[in-house]
Amino acid sequence: MLGGLVHILRLGRAGFVFAREGVFGLVDLETMPRPARLGLRLARLIERRRSRTRSDKLTAALTRLGPTYVKLGQFLSTRPDVVGPAIASDLEALQDQVPPFDQADAERIVSETLGQPVSELFSSFGPAIAAASVAQVHKARTRDNGIERDVAVKVLRPGVADRFRADLSDYYFAARFAERFAPDSRRLRPIGIVDTLARSMAIELDMRLEAAAASEMADRTKGDPAFRVPEVDWNRTGKLVLTTEWIDGIRLGDRDALAKAGIDPEALGRTVIQSFLRHALRDGFFHADMHQGNLFADERGNLVAVDFGIMGRIGPKERRFLAEILLGFITKAYRRVAEVHFEAGYVPGHHSIDEFAQAIRAIGEPIHSRTADQISMAKLLSLLFEVTAIFEMTTRTELILLQKTMVVVEGVARSLDPKLDMWSTAEPVVREWISRNLGPVGRLQDVGEGALTLGKIVGDVPILLARAAMLSERVDELTRDGFVLSPQSLKGIGEAEARRNRWSTVALWLIAALLAANLLLG
Repeated sequence: MLGGLVHILRLGRAGFVFAREGVFGLVDLETMPRPARLGLRLARLIERRRSRTRSDKLTAALTRLGPTYVKLGQFLSTRPDVVGPAIASDLEALQDQVPPFDQADAERIVSETLGQPVSELFSSFGPAIAAASVAQVHKARTRDNGIERDVAVKVLRPGVADRFRADLSDYYFAARFAERFAPDSRRLRPIGIVDTLARSMAIELDMRLEAAAASEMADRTKGDPAFRVPEVDWNRTGKLVLTTEWIDGIRLGDRDALAKAGIDPEALGRTVIQSFLRHALRDGFFHADMHQGNLFADERGNLVAVDFGIMGRIGPKERRFLAEILLGFITKAYRRVAEVHFEAGYVPGHHSIDEFAQAIRAIGEPIHSRTADQISMAKLLSLLFEVTAIFEMTTRTELILLQKTMVVVEGVARSLDPKLDMWSTAEPVVREWISRNLGPVGRLQDVGEGALTLGKIVGDVPILLARAAMLSERVDELTRDGFVLSPQSLKGIGEAEARRNRWSTVALWLIAALLAANLLLG
């Protein structure tokens, strides 16, 4: 009970900060149940009376609450199905920039993590050049076998892991509470949302996992045209420290510097789109944070991606789904797009394919009446997900992350070339994947994989039969003399359930009391 009270107090403080900063004023009351509308109206009584934009209110509240809430905001920017398109758009602008922590602390963490003094690991170790709530980056120099090179050293912020663990436990408490007492919220899978955030943070809080993501992407993309990933220095990487090759590149947002270096921005824009689609379709593994701050152009005009804390993965079914719907819209094969949804199991089978194809046509036809540079693939996917909700398509977290990444990637590409034709740029990558995976070669590969799977199943039959026989014997032992619940057992179950109900009622009253106290103190 004490743990629950601590969660309630911390969440109550967060609610007070949101109310004071005016965040509740951004919520569309018409979409909320009546009790929630009343609570939000009461919370707005303590709102600060100042003129600020929507994103400023969100930024102020999340920054006051600390790094975990900033990360939660950035994560929810990828979930418009949860917070709504307007708030998701506001959260995209949320910047994670804080003052750097002390240089001596950074060097101590590096030394303790890597087991050697900084002076032995690096010939020079400069001050922080960028700082965020999770980590900061230093420029350093190494000397190995007489060869010197510049490196980027990312160091985890002291104490941040403990803060994240505490805040995540609050989120789990709130998610469990919502799923139990607000049945309508179960459609959005609150606990699943926190699970996804926790997995993402586990990677960001262990530099070895981020290094592994960078290394995996480097292996998968080593033959890609005009795209590369910084090399990881594994000898100088540990749980709290990540060292990679230093990139002397130009940020994609600096158009003047790109022109001065003789780099073609239009070609670079095409590389951004094609690289993302190639990674998503071919590998099922893509950089899910491809904003301009994480993308550089090197002296050869190659695209270089950094910061692999947020990565996306999609399976073969999702890759086929993406490729076929993109090609279907390009070729106006609306019924095929509808069939793909049903084949993937995303839309329940009791719906009509013809009616669904009609709804998809309503999205696709307006596209073909516009010029190529006016068509947004990301917007198309967003509209598609809105329509599929009518046909009971369940939330697909991996597809939403893909769609939101596409929004960012498309924005970066259009900033380089405002007239970029997304469809002609995407079509070669999509067609190549379809011909390779759904054409004759792909079908032969499927046959071969099917034969291997069948062979494995046949080989496992003796083991499965032995396990079945053992299970049958144990069930027979349990039921030989009867399997009975004693009156004492039944009484104990009843008393435990009654205790849970009593504590749930107490928790509800405590939350109500905290809200009333916040209103009075405000």
